[in-house]
Order: sequence, then structure tokens, then C-alpha cells
Amino acid sequence: MKEKLKHLELFLKSSDFNRGIRIGVAIAIPFALLYFLGYFEYAPAIAVGTFLNSPSDIPGSIKRKVNAILISILLSMVITAAILFAKPFLVVLILVITIISFIVSLLSVYGFRASLVSFSGLLAMIIAFAIQKQTTQEILVHLGLMTLGGLWYLVVSYVFQKLAPKKDQNQLLSDSLLLIGDYLKLRAKLLTKKTKRDELLKKTFVLQNQINEKHETLREALLTARKRSGRSRYEEKQLLIFVSSIKIFELIEAKHLDYKMIDSIFGERKSFLKASKKLNKIMGNHLIVLSELLIQNEKIPNKDVLLKALSKTKESINQYVESVQLPEAREGALVLQNLYDYQEQLLEEIRVIRRVMANVHDASKISLKRESSNQFLTLQEYRFNVLLQNLSLKSTIFRHSLRLTFALVFGYLFGYFLEIQNTYWILLTIIVIMRPSYGLTRLRTKDRIIGTLIGAAIALSIVSITQNIVVYSILAFSSLIFAVSLLQQNYKSAAALVTISIVFVYSLMNPDAYEVIQYRVLDTIIGAIVAIVTNYLILPTWEIDNQKQILVNALKMNKNYLLATQELYKNPNINKLHYNLARKEVFLAISNLNASFQRLTQDPKSKQKEFELVYEIVTINQTMVSAIASIGNFIINHKTTPASKEFDILIDKISNSLQLACTNLQAKTSNAKVAEEIVEKAENKLLNAYQKLSNLRDESIKKGNTEIDQKTLHALQEAYLISNHMVWLKSLSESLKKATNKYKKTILENQLTH
Repeated sequence: MKEKLKHLELFLKSSDFNRGIRIGVAIAIPFALLYFLGYFEYAPAIAVGTFLNSPSDIPGSIKRKVNAILISILLSMVITAAILFAKPFLVVLILVITIISFIVSLLSVYGFRASLVSFSGLLAMIIAFAIQKQTTQEILVHLGLMTLGGLWYLVVSYVFQKLAPKKDQNQLLSDSLLLIGDYLKLRAKLLTKKTKRDELLKKTFVLQNQINEKHETLREALLTARKRSGRSRYEEKQLLIFVSSIKIFELIEAKHLDYKMIDSIFGERKSFLKASKKLNKIMGNHLIVLSELLIQNEKIPNKDVLLKALSKTKESINQYVESVQLPEAREGALVLQNLYDYQEQLLEEIRVIRRVMANVHDASKISLKRESSNQFLTLQEYRFNVLLQNLSLKSTIFRHSLRLTFALVFGYLFGYFLEIQNTYWILLTIIVIMRPSYGLTRLRTKDRIIGTLIGAAIALSIVSITQNIVVYSILAFSSLIFAVSLLQQNYKSAAALVTISIVFVYSLMNPDAYEVIQYRVLDTIIGAIVAIVTNYLILPTWEIDNQKQILVNALKMNKNYLLATQELYKNPNINKLHYNLARKEVFLAISNLNASFQRLTQDPKSKQKEFELVYEIVTINQTMVSAIASIGNFIINHKTTPASKEFDILIDKISNSLQLACTNLQAKTSNAKVAEEIVEKAENKLLNAYQKLSNLRDESIKKGNTEIDQKTLHALQEAYLISNHMVWLKSLSESLKKATNKYKKTILENQLTH
């Protein structure tokens, strides 16, 4: 019960619920004010303008938010005018629907915020069918009131922003820490869950993508919010938490271990990994608690449990050495030591977040130069050329726009000729459900239908109990607020609440609530069927057809990251910024690849060509990024020896294999080769360098020097990490080359024949 109350409190304090309240207030005030002033007939038009222009009010840059709402107001006004003037003429109306549907949906090429503006435009078109205005004067008055409603919402949004200026950023930071906590716990399971690793890895793909999305939004919100006079103390705190969350995520990524090697080293001695696993779980849970405290503002929990778990992890290394004995224990001990170092760094970043949240005044400050911070922003291009480039059947958005246009025109004509009472409900269902990918459309169709049926059943139960107008009004208003709040979290519940809200809004105008419910369910089912059938039959977009470019980009970013790590090894001070940028780009590329793979799993089985091969390529890519990150993380956090010639030779070999993998996917040929004999010698020399240090340490132990000094330990760690990871990366890159070659022969050749 206590846990449920905590979740309820978190929800009520969330930015999602705040957004629902914002929209509710923006709609309720004009209704109440105009009712008391005796001009209630103007309220619906203002409410429509308010509601239409709320979708683009999402977290991020204030400037972009304001611009998006203003563009949405203009677009909604133009589209509503076009539909209202074209209504009396069926042929003209169909032409207008076609043009608006195609052009407006195509705006999504400009990114997520633009897609929400696009949705507002499509929503304006559909709501216009419900508006009964005949004369030019009536239409112009309605447009003016709609515009007023849009501007009113902008004012309300601004006021809410001033009242709680950092609520959105806090929510994003909270969500980010929650996801990272879950991710850390998931990675802990990978250490010992040998039989479930494939299943767990697929779950990590989802979490990685979600974390990267949160971080991208936070970059826009925090890095563009800097004022000329500098950041406030609160902004400094948020930025510090954000930077620490990125470091934690990158540290987790850097420890995607060679699990086959772990299994072979520890075998039946996996009990020595339990302390590390438990520490990861404790740190993950602590991050989740901190994520909740960002919203609740309660007391930060004691850190003793973290320190105790870290201490036990350190003890497990000594216990392992005592149990197995050197020199046999050395390799396992180095693995445990590297794991301990990484967890110690994780814990330090968690403690930074704790200190910031506890308002410790001497917590480290962030000093980001404007030029440097701007490089970490992923800027969306808004040039007209971007739109022109997408006017091709190769573009996913272009194909989606054509499908959506067909579905909307067909849906309207179907309702028109069958004289369905509220044809626009069919169209509303289509624009809400239809997505560029079939898999997501299918999921939303299922959730929409189930949600609508649940909402209709609840509404039916209430209608059978009471016909009180006051009750209907309260339910219509409150269910709308909760529907908006849950839209991103639980679409099925949101669909149920939207249905309840619509039923009671119409019940206020139509005494026969049963008829309203009946038509709502029927129209939703018709719209859902039209959406899913159209997505399957009309220029369908299957994820496998889009994966080539995503895979190529991931490989290119992987190669860039590898070369940036090589430069980092040569001079960490000079090349760190370049390395960090390369790391950010490869994480985004891998995130896109993971998201693409998730979409592939949602497509029909018949369209998941060479699923296992694609999974292999995605997994190898992910593993390579983590292995490279592990080397980079060690270089940044330790004083290292100069990079050897053998290291550079293996980098060239791995880079060449990645390039060959790219050319395989692009169906090109390449003559670039690296002499295998030189590579083999370099590989052996790196391994021998570690063995030489290991032998020296054995001799030292024989002389009675059982305690190892820090310099020798770091030298052993470096030699072991570099030699093993470079050999591992070489093996992975060769596997990737083979997999992409097979992909080229199976997938790409099939595309050519079809």
C-alpha cells in the first residue's frame, strides 16, 4: 500500500500531470469566465484553439517551444479555414483533405517537435468537420476565437513555466536516473545469468535507446538555457546531475564484458562475482531512489550501504586470490580489479549527485565553454532542402504521408457515403494510430481498441447509475486531465480516459448517452481497421528495408570512435574533447540501431528477414562500442604508458575490418588490406608484454614481495586490458565483417531481385 501511495505521489508531482493540469486550466478558465459574462457561446471555439495548440508544448528549449506553438496556431487557423470553406463542395473538400494530409504529415521530417506541430494541423482538420459554421462572418469569428485560444494557451504555458521553471528538467533528470538505475541492475544480471544473456541483452537495447532520448532532450533543455549573465545556482545543480548521469551511463557502457571470457576464467567460481553483482544492484536501486527524490524533495538516504557493498567487492578480490592462489589467480584478479575500479568510479559519480541534491556548497562546479557545449547539441535542420530530399519513395516519412493521406480520404468517403453520424471520429482514430512503422501502428491499434472498450464500459456503467449534468461535467474535465497526463506513459489507459471524456462531453449536448457510446466504439473500430490495413497494404515500410543506412552509420561512428580512442591514448589532454564528441555520436548511432531492431521485432514474422543475422550484427556493434569505451575510460582515469606501435597496427586492422563491413552493406568492393603476418606479430607482442609483466610479478612474489604497489598494479591492468581488448576487438570486427558479408548476399541481393 505504501509503495502504491508513493507511485501516486510521484505521478501527481510529475511534469506529465502538470501538463494535464496546464491544459485543463487553459480550457476551464475561458469556459468559466465567458459563462459568467454571458458569452458562453464563444467558449467552445477558444477551447478548441487551446487544445489544438498544446501538443507541441514539450520539454526543451523555451525559444523552440514558443516558435512551435506560434507555428501551430497559424497552421491550425489556415487548415480550419480551408476545411470550413470547402465543406459544401465534396470534390473540393476531398482535394483539400488530400493536400492538407500529405503536406502537413510531411512536416515530420523536421524532427519530433515538428511532428507534434504536424499532429496539431491534422487534428485541426478533423475537428473542423465537427464545427458547424455556414457564413464567412461566422467562420472568421470562429478562426479569431481559435487564434485567441492558442495565444491564451501560450500565456498559460508561460505562467506555469514561471511558477515551476525547472519542473520539466527535473522530470527528465528523474526519468534518466530511473532508467540508468534499471540499466545498471540489468547489467548486473548479465555477469552470472549465462542462459538468459540473449534475452537480457535485448532488454538493454530498449533501455539504451530510452536513456539516449532523455539525454538528447536534456542537452537541448540545459545547454541552450544558458543566459549571458551565466547560469543560476539551480541550473548549475541540474547540469551537474545531468553530466554525472551521462558519465554513469558511459561507465556502464564501458563495462560490456567479454562474458565468454568471464565464464571461462571463473567457471564454477562465479560466487566471487556475487559481490560485484550485488554492488551494481545496490547502486541501481540507489539511483532509482535518487530519481524519486528529485520529484519528492525528501531526505537523501544514508550512503553507508553503498560504501559497505564497495568494501565487500574489494574483499572478494583478496578472497579470490587466497582461494585460487597466484599465478593462476592473476587473470581473474585483474578482471575483478578492473570491475572494482569501474564500480568505484560509478559510486563516485553517484556521490556527486548525492552532494548536489543535498545542496553541498563545495560540490564541484561545471564549467563548459559555449563553443564546447554547443558541439554536444544535436541540431535539427529546418532548411527547405530537407523537405525536398524526402520527396522520394525511399523516405519513410514520404511513404507514411502517402499512406496517411489515402487512409484519411478513404475514411472520410466511407463515413460520408454510409452516412455515419460522426465521420471525424474515424479520421481522429486514424491520425492517432497510424505511425510510419507497421509494428507500432499495430500496437497502438490494439491499445486504442482495448482502451476505447474499457472507457466505453466505464462510461456506460456511470450513465446507467446517473444522468446528472454536474457529474458528467466533472468526469469529462477530470478524465481529460488524466488522459493527457498518461498519454506518454500508458496509451491504453489514456485511450480509455479520452473515451470517457468524449462520451460525457457529447452527453452534455446529446441526452442519449448510449447512442454516443455506441458510435464512439463503432467509429474507433472502423478507424483502427482502416489504419492497420492501409499500413500493411499501401506502400508498406518494413524495418528491414530501412536498416542498411542505420547499420552503415553505426559502423562509421564505431570506426570514428575507435580512431578517436587511438588519438586519446597518444595525448589524453589534447584529444579528450574530440574523443567525447565521437563517443556521443557513436552512442546515438547505436541507440538508433537498437531502436531499429526493436521496430523489426514488431513487424510480422514474415517480414523479419534474417532476424538472427541482424541481431548478431546489432549485438557485435554494441559489444565493440563497449570494448572501445572500456579502453577510453581506462586511459582517462589512469596514467598510462605511451601507445605502442603494436597497438596502432591492431587499430588499423580493426578499422579496416569496420570499413570492409561498411562496403559490404553498401554493396561496394574494397581492396584495402592489412598484412595479416604483421597483425599477428603485433597481437602476439601485446599479449607477450602482459605475460612479461606477469612473469616479473611472479618473480617478485617468490622473493617475498607479496604486497603489490600501485604502479605495478596499474601497469598490469593496462597491459592486460589493452592486450585482451585489442585481440577481442579484432575478433569482433572480423565477425562483423563476415556477418555483413552474409547480410549483403542475403538481404541486399533479395532486394535487387524484387
